[in-house]
Amino acid sequence: MFEIRKEGFFLDGKPFRLYSGTMHYFRVLPQYWRDRLEKLKAAGFNTVETVMCWNVHEPREGEFCFEGMYDVARYCRTAQELGLYVIIRPGPYICAEWDFGGFPAWLLRDKNLRVRCNDPVYMEKVRNYFRRAMAELVPLQITEGGNVIAMQIENEYGSYGNDKDYLEALKECMRGNGIDVPFFTSDGTCQDMLSGGTLPDVYTTLNFGSGAAGAFGCLSDRQPDMPKTCMEFWCGWFDHWGERHHTRNAASVAAEIEKMVQNDVNMNVYTFHGGTNFGFTAGANCFAKYLPTVTSYDDAALLNEYGDYTPAYHRVRKILLAAQGKDDAAPLPPRPVLRSIGEVRLTQSADLWKNLYVLGEKHRSATPESMEYFGQNAGYILYTTTVKGKYGPHYLRIEGAHDIVYVRINGKFVKKYDRTRGGIHCALRKRYNDGFQVPVPAFDGEMKIEILVDAMGRINYGAEMENDRKGIRKVRLGFQTLFGWDVYTLPMDNLSKTDFSLEPESGAAILRGTFEAKGEGDCFVDTAGFSKGFVVVNGFNLGRYWNKGPQRTLYLPAPLLGEHNEIVVVEQEKFRRPAIFIGDKHRL
Repeated sequence: MFEIRKEGFFLDGKPFRLYSGTMHYFRVLPQYWRDRLEKLKAAGFNTVETVMCWNVHEPREGEFCFEGMYDVARYCRTAQELGLYVIIRPGPYICAEWDFGGFPAWLLRDKNLRVRCNDPVYMEKVRNYFRRAMAELVPLQITEGGNVIAMQIENEYGSYGNDKDYLEALKECMRGNGIDVPFFTSDGTCQDMLSGGTLPDVYTTLNFGSGAAGAFGCLSDRQPDMPKTCMEFWCGWFDHWGERHHTRNAASVAAEIEKMVQNDVNMNVYTFHGGTNFGFTAGANCFAKYLPTVTSYDDAALLNEYGDYTPAYHRVRKILLAAQGKDDAAPLPPRPVLRSIGEVRLTQSADLWKNLYVLGEKHRSATPESMEYFGQNAGYILYTTTVKGKYGPHYLRIEGAHDIVYVRINGKFVKKYDRTRGGIHCALRKRYNDGFQVPVPAFDGEMKIEILVDAMGRINYGAEMENDRKGIRKVRLGFQTLFGWDVYTLPMDNLSKTDFSLEPESGAAILRGTFEAKGEGDCFVDTAGFSKGFVVVNGFNLGRYWNKGPQRTLYLPAPLLGEHNEIVVVEQEKFRRPAIFIGDKHRL
């Protein structure tokens, strides 16, 4: 039994100090869960914390998945076998730099639905998900012989809203589905956030990355006699495309951890091991402009993306073991093995634009609706229409462009729009500029328009989350709205149908190669010489690459490799030569 009393935390009646580290099961291959958890325990942590992603567990409404990388029960049992406790933050919103903050994309199909409030339509869908998710979690609770000691209500809700009825409804839904371990909320150290995000009868925790010695002053009149807990100590930060890679001095991390130990603060280090945003799972921020998150979730964590020790790991380990009277001379679990495979020739290539019609599912629509309207979660979407008649010179105006857009007219490329370069915030209108225009010459006859949209991550934090539908919203030629569209949904989750007889006419191509992988160890796909796209190895999407950086290599874990392997590169712009290098160096 885990209890939160005025005197502190208690486990089975004995005082318990929480030393926890974050590691998300869905960002790490299951084959590596035990290794990473062993390293967490060796660093002096007694608990692992994870959020749960609604969108991976219910990718389509009413269809649930708790298998493979998403087997949260197996993850918790693995931790229990190692003597670790678990804290779970089940959502429904998690942030976590994950697409749409963990919400499933199909919520956006209903343009009237409002998330993160006591909207009855939204709450009905939350209850359906919680009913299934809690069935997985109930047997894992410490009260049932498991190792889950506590669960969070929502996540940093005071940064978004103030609907206490909503928070109460979530609490009652979890209780009603069998959750009987203690609850808590987590918010920033600002009184506004605490006012909106807390409940009077639920334990309050804080999130911060510095100022540990004075951080809990904000709780002096709100929770004065309770133990202090930092539920997210940010030991690092994540990267957006186009930024410099974030790092943090190990001494700075250690100094803050030391202060929390000295001040009897319970803590969860965010993140102990960040892992990877495989596939199209990374989220985005949107304040002054739209900023999508990179594939790596290295996050300057104590254990890096491929599970190796960092200087901060060793410093924090020394502090935590000393605080518990343990010896830090014990040998650590082995470091990961890395290998270099070398250059792989991409011997087959096919035209990307032609294959969009092969790989996509065709829909007929009066207007260019979003991905979510067609039930698509991620990837690309292609809109095509043919305008017939006699027209003078005009501008082709495209509205609601989310996120990277390529326009072709009569088979010729005419425009690329990059939402990360636009998005000027208009304070008076309270909205973002998300459109562009293309000059079109006069014509008499037919004009075929093709608009390809590359959907980057959905916004995972802040007020604009509900407005980030992927694709385009409207197209006008001059003042005339264009109707009658063929829309091809392209989740790009099955490239086996690629027609390699369709030879490339430009740099936009699908390239394929094979290679042998001898020996053991992880490696990294170096995308130098390519522009923008994603890489698939043996059917597994490693994630996006983009030459604007900071990330240049994609992590390729050893369990994905066999003796004979296939690599597919989907390049949507241009490349230098049909070859790619797989090495043992990670370049972030």
